Amino acid sequence: MAKIFSVHPDNPQTRRIEEIKSALSNGAIMLYPTDTVYAIGCDLNAKSAVERVRQIKQLANDKPLTFLCPSLSDVATYAFVSDTAYRMMKRLIPGTYTFLLPATKLVPRLVQNPKRKTTGIRVPDHPVCLALLTSLANPIISTSAHLPPNDESLELDLEPRLSQVELFDRWDRLVDLIIDTGEEPTYEVSTILDLTGDKPMMTRRGLGWEAAAALV
Repeated sequence: MAKIFSVHPDNPQTRRIEEIKSALSNGAIMLYPTDTVYAIGCDLNAKSAVERVRQIKQLANDKPLTFLCPSLSDVATYAFVSDTAYRMMKRLIPGTYTFLLPATKLVPRLVQNPKRKTTGIRVPDHPVCLALLTSLANPIISTSAHLPPNDESLELDLEPRLSQVELFDRWDRLVDLIIDTGEEPTYEVSTILDLTGDKPMMTRRGLGWEAAAALV
């Protein structure tokens, strides 16, 4: 059974964050809230944990995994960011956007698209996520806990909407940690922007897509 950590959604308790960070550093997998949907996550550099996430979500190895970074400067560490991409990202982050970018060598192969050498990165606007990222000092994997493996499609999945209790119960035996901020699950996904080419492309409309569309 997963260990549940009660964390304040706006002012995360430092001691709790440090406990979670310690577990993630040792390869734990967690269920946690983001500024979009609840997600399954782990330390980007914990190979065994990333492999478990793939197994749990039944994701093929050629399916890239999105991860969270705390700031735009951190994104530039893990991806090649063109001037055009930088200007767009600077106007949209932090927020509900996933950016597809060419990966640097710091991105584990297990996380990126093996053919395109690309990766998906988000800078979330959620106090708990940012506190964890700051404490861990590594990016955190973020794959939806609500949608099936084809959640990158343009159509939203019609999976039944679960309450927080139902969601926690579903994942209780699959993850090591559950972060409880008292927030009910939401089912609005991020907007995906492909910044790997000369011209930005929106490949999925999610939260905040109107603001992104004005920049594409």
